[in-house]
Amino acid sequence: MKTRMLGLAGTLLMFTTVTFAASKTYTGEITDSACAAMGSHAAMTKGDPKMTAKDCTIACTQHGAKYVLYDAATKTVYQLDDQKKPEQFAGAKVAVTGTLDDATKTIHIATIKATS
Repeated sequence: MKTRMLGLAGTLLMFTTVTFAASKTYTGEITDSACAAMGSHAAMTKGDPKMTAKDCTIACTQHGAKYVLYDAATKTVYQLDDQKKPEQFAGAKVAVTGTLDDATKTIHIATIKATS
């Protein structure tokens, strides 16, 4: 019994260490999957010069697109596992801290903070 408990404690410690070691911060804009695929909001905002990136992102997600993190510098789109946390940052530049699933390019979000 004692050996089993020590084994379980060791496994949990190893899992916790691996989880923290894989956490990283990614920067970019919280946008929608449709506009991220095009690399900008230009096609959507062309008809309405008053439409902001925030307006566009919210409208697109209301029509079925997903919130994503778009890194314009590397033209990389990251899927986001949580669709509620990014909602308040729609159209904004942010730093997302979390772990990345390389196979699916999905960030498992720990925190999101606005950047300038």
